[in-house]
Amino acid sequence: MVGMNHRRQPKHPISTSNECTVAKTPMKTKTPHFLHSISMFLSLCLFCGASQAQILTANLPTDVQGSINKVSIDASGSTPLTSSSNSDVGLAAEFPDAPQTSQTTASTTAPASGEGQQTKRILGIFPNFRAVSANVHLPPQTVKEKFITATHDSFDYSSIFLPAVVAGYSQATNATPEFHQGAAGYGRYFWHTYLDQTSENYFVEFIVPVITHEDTRYYTLGNGGFWKRTGYSLSRAVVTRNDAGHDTFNISEIVGAGAAAGVSNLYYPSGQRTFNNTASRWGLNVGIDAATFWVHEFWPDINRALFHGKNQTN
Repeated sequence: MVGMNHRRQPKHPISTSNECTVAKTPMKTKTPHFLHSISMFLSLCLFCGASQAQILTANLPTDVQGSINKVSIDASGSTPLTSSSNSDVGLAAEFPDAPQTSQTTASTTAPASGEGQQTKRILGIFPNFRAVSANVHLPPQTVKEKFITATHDSFDYSSIFLPAVVAGYSQATNATPEFHQGAAGYGRYFWHTYLDQTSENYFVEFIVPVITHEDTRYYTLGNGGFWKRTGYSLSRAVVTRNDAGHDTFNISEIVGAGAAAGVSNLYYPSGQRTFNNTASRWGLNVGIDAATFWVHEFWPDINRALFHGKNQTN
């Protein structure tokens, strides 16, 4: 730390004679408490010294602080040493879910070419409100924002498309014989599937993350090869950010999807209320969300290739 070089020297320097005596004293296994006391004392000195250096740096004039934070290059012309803020930017670009410094307003360092820029909707139809553009860092998600996101995903005009497809597939495979066939049978499949989706949205995007203080948004990686970005996007089903900006296990997804699958037993026929069927709905919920994350990750590339990024970005 550059600021350590400007630390004030104490008025009465501590004599090094005691330090030499300690260094020359051989270690004895019979005095562990003595050694622990020395270790704690040295740690306390280092801590106090670092704190004092930060205080001195903060009290310096603005022009002096600016000169301290500038890039320094040694006389041999080696690689410049950048400040810690530049390192944070590089880490954030590599992994959007890496811990970020606290901030009250959104900031962005996205490239001007539009790489990794999300749009509010995919193909102008499907909601894409949870996706955050690459290198964009947002304040913690509020309870109200989590509720609004879950409501948008559940009652948007496009929210009927996925249940319609899943209901058609389930009817074709006769997944629930009690629903029968025909238009009436398809209607039963559809409203059950739609209710599954709505319940899962509120558990995963609102109820559980409010309790666990997790961020339900998808932070686009936007750089790297296909397999790297695929692995990153699929891993978001089990790894997410908490409200403090740190990586954490995605309790909202795993527990929330399981809770929604358990609640579904209240409105499915009694013959379908088995452990295997409940686990199947649980896995389907998580699998659909993982696939959705993959679409979120590569949608900016598809949008840029097909539509030249003309859609409105988030």
